[in-house]
Amino acid sequence: MIRIDSLWLAVGPMDMRAGSERLLARVVQVFGSAQAHHGYLFANARATRIKLLVHDGFGVWCASRRLNVGRFVWPQFDAHSTAPVTLTKQQFDALVLGLPWQRLEQMRVITRM
Repeated sequence: MIRIDSLWLAVGPMDMRAGSERLLARVVQVFGSAQAHHGYLFANARATRIKLLVHDGFGVWCASRRLNVGRFVWPQFDAHSTAPVTLTKQQFDALVLGLPWQRLEQMRVITRM
């Protein structure tokens, strides 16, 4: 398995025809550099497809996922916000399944019936 210590979300939409070289160029543009053992997630404008780029210390890996029905829960793009978004392992697992990953903490506790 490829070790991933940190997961980052590139909130702006990405053309899913992009390969690993173009995704790597976007990582450098958005995050400043590609760190070893970090994963970078991208989505298309409709949030129906995502790509994960991972730098393993020797090279890069690229994986993609497509939802046949529905959309991935993706933050709205704000051109004025430059703060990178980081994900926990549990948030990443929920995101790739199409679940509301931003609300995981709220969903752990039932407060009313």
